[in-house]
Amino acid sequence: MKEDKQSIDKLVKKVLSIFHIKVSKKTENLLIQIFKFGIVGVIATVIDFGFLYIFKEFAHINTIIANTLSFCISVIYNYIASVKWVFNVNKEKNPKKNFILFIVFSVIGLILNDAIMWVCTDKLNIHYLIAKVIATALVMIFNFVTRKKFLE
Repeated sequence: MKEDKQSIDKLVKKVLSIFHIKVSKKTENLLIQIFKFGIVGVIATVIDFGFLYIFKEFAHINTIIANTLSFCISVIYNYIASVKWVFNVNKEKNPKKNFILFIVFSVIGLILNDAIMWVCTDKLNIHYLIAKVIATALVMIFNFVTRKKFLE
């Protein structure tokens, strides 16, 4: 993980250098963290979409139930990756409390995700995979803000 962190740090610094962007160390660290959050998010999204597709197309599970199951599976991966790689988890905080907060905000994210999916699929007749893209984009912002605020 340390090598990965250094590689990501170097990549972000190189991109800033290429575009002649000068930022404070604090901003640079935030950009590195956002980039890592993005990588974790892309992987979690692939997991989420993959299981949603499997549950919906092969298991013929109701869209909202399939979405809930796939979201829960991706949250497990996301928690592990976020704590180990993305966020500088406050070691003074109780790890159980951190996990509970992560789960609470993940459940809120799931409720938002399901609500957006429901509105898009049942009310607006948008294809479930397109609805999932919309839901994922909106919930991603909520996830970053809450995890940063409460895990660090």
